Amino acid sequence: MKRRQFLTAAGAGLAAGAIAKPAIAQSAPEVKWRLTSSFPKSLDTLYGAAETFSKAVADMTDNKFQIQVFAAGEIVPGLQAQDAITNGTVEVAHTASYYYVGKDPTFAFGTAVPFGLNSRQQDAWFMHGGGNDLLNEFYAGFNIHALLGGNTGCQMGGWFRKEIKNVADLNGLKMRIGGFGGRVLTKLGSVPQQIAGGDIYPALEKGTIDAAEWVGPYDDQKLGFNKVAPVYHFPGWWEGGAALHFFINKAKWEGLPKVYKAILENAAQHANTDMQAKYDARNPAAMKALFAAGTQFKPFPPDVMQACWKAANEIYAETTASNPKFKKVYDSMVAFRNDEYLWWQVAEMTYDQYMINFVTRG
Repeated sequence: MKRRQFLTAAGAGLAAGAIAKPAIAQSAPEVKWRLTSSFPKSLDTLYGAAETFSKAVADMTDNKFQIQVFAAGEIVPGLQAQDAITNGTVEVAHTASYYYVGKDPTFAFGTAVPFGLNSRQQDAWFMHGGGNDLLNEFYAGFNIHALLGGNTGCQMGGWFRKEIKNVADLNGLKMRIGGFGGRVLTKLGSVPQQIAGGDIYPALEKGTIDAAEWVGPYDDQKLGFNKVAPVYHFPGWWEGGAALHFFINKAKWEGLPKVYKAILENAAQHANTDMQAKYDARNPAAMKALFAAGTQFKPFPPDVMQACWKAANEIYAETTASNPKFKKVYDSMVAFRNDEYLWWQVAEMTYDQYMINFVTRG
């Protein structure tokens, strides 16, 4: 009798266990999204961040939430990714916010602005300084909810057919440059061009443009810019820490279960951290290879940097006076930047300077 009672109780327990499911299983519908990247597959670090994101989402949902990644041009051209999200053509895009400054210059803050924050400061401002909240308030007007999706670190100043020796050399210069930096160079007489990554090489090769910036040694070597332009200037003062984002159609985002939103946020954060780690690991070897192949690494002259700083601040004054959305985000970023560099110079910059001296000079 006791044995019969035990088996009955055990059976009831097993039945109850079969019915009880983990919370994730109870709220995990089958979801399939498409992601359009602004980058070609050949740029494995930029394009690869979308694959890292997609895989993390699938892994954390036991493949119930699948995101298929498409390279630039497979669904829409790279520079139309934002439109594809706003219009609901796809659910998510991996892109650089500053590609869309033509619609509103406020888009620039999602990636980088001239003489803005470095990559660590970008993440700090986005996550703990109100940056993400301000940007998503702005993006909502375009039916977008954004999650951080990577950072390249401080970029190089680009590839030039002829060395920039003074401010006068910027006058008439036709340069591929993204984001708000082009407006600064316009003030100094340059002619900025917005060209997608895959189209830069032929434009530089044919002489349609005189110079082009992209990211840094690892990507730039892959694209072969050293074969058509000998001078590699630095730093990219317009991109002290260039951030990428996952733009998600706002209606699709709001329709997700809470647990899926949390999974997307965690997957995006993983991709965000992974991208910069890859660039930091891969850029040194690429830089050495470019140097060995004859690339001329040249810092921008101090008077050029000073002129660009002055022009940038004039552009900021003009834009904040006419665009309240831009002003709101700009004021937040500048206040954060000023405090950050107050701290940065005490420890970080001092440490870096000593390390440069020790490592390079023995």
